[in-house]
Order: sequence, then structure tokens, then C-alpha cells
Amino acid sequence: MIKHIVMWDVRGETPEQKKQTAQLVKTTFEGLSGKIPGLSKLEVGMDVSGVDYACDVVLYTEFEDPESLEAYASHPEHLRAKQVLGDCRIARHQVDYI
Repeated sequence: MIKHIVMWDVRGETPEQKKQTAQLVKTTFEGLSGKIPGLSKLEVGMDVSGVDYACDVVLYTEFEDPESLEAYASHPEHLRAKQVLGDCRIARHQVDYI
């Protein structure tokens, strides 16, 4: 198994706009559940701490093996999700680990 975690800071002029953008990220990635071969677990969370150094959204996924994670990067559903979200992020952080 390999774990893939991504955290984003999202665009928004106001806290409400940022919350709406974060919700879009959450909903879009949750829509991938059951559609990606080898993706065994998917969770998306929105920050509730409100601290200034927190990211707005986190994606936690588990893949059966590194090859499944590699295939995910170019899977049509994942590419569609990235297109839907466009440039809504201002920063992205990622960690993959076994």
C-alpha cells in the first residue's frame, strides 16, 4: 500500500469565498471514489482550526501499490477533476509514503 496526501490553499477574497472553493475541491475529489482502479481509500477534509498557517483542504488516499498511484495521475477521471478545479488553488503540498 502507498499513501498519497495532498494539501491545498485555495483562492478566495473573503473567508466565505475560500470556504466555497474548499467545498468545491472536497466535492470534486470525493466524486472520484469508486472510479479509480487501485484507489482503496479516499478522504477529503476542510480545515476547521482557522489558524493562519493551516492549509484549507486535505486529500488523504490509499492506493494498493505505487503503480496504482502512478496510473491515477493520468486517469481520465482525475484529469477531469483537475480541469474542473482549474486555478482555484494558490498552493499545493504533497507527500507520498509507504
